[in-house]
Amino acid sequence: MTDAEAAEAPGWHPNVSRVLDAAAGQGLAIEIRRFPEGTRTAADAARAVGCSVGQIVKSLVFVADDGPILVLVSGADRADLDLLSSALQPSGSAGRTAIRRATADEARDATGFSIGGIPPIGHARPLPVVIDEGLLRHEVVWAAAGLPDAVFAVAPADLARATRARVVAIATGGPPAG
Repeated sequence: MTDAEAAEAPGWHPNVSRVLDAAAGQGLAIEIRRFPEGTRTAADAARAVGCSVGQIVKSLVFVADDGPILVLVSGADRADLDLLSSALQPSGSAGRTAIRRATADEARDATGFSIGGIPPIGHARPLPVVIDEGLLRHEVVWAAAGLPDAVFAVAPADLARATRARVVAIATGGPPAG
């Protein structure tokens, strides 16, 4: 099913429709796949989709000095707060940007989606986006589509373009967080 057909199909949840509309607005042709067993965690999503955990995009919301920021990292990695803080620091500035993980309420307020289904596109308001350069090593990655059981596949370079993300090294290997 194409995204145009999906947007017109009865029964799509409004969250999924928002993701489809945002993708179409950015020139991304995506297909939403739903998995009743859920895709809430990176491991759950990889199992459902049949890919490596590294191909799962974790959409994480952090709060920096200037407000919320969306961070996209591989499901096999975790966002390193020190690296992220340094990446957010304006060039030529001394010190670090204060940053912390958003609460569930802050993440929902910033994106319009609940944790476990936060997509990289279609947010309630525009957010600055940082994507870890490690995601770009994959040919295809899978991201949440607005619900804990919905995902879509996308080329990571297309995802970076559609989100207007800054590509930086902000992840370290380790057990998936979130």
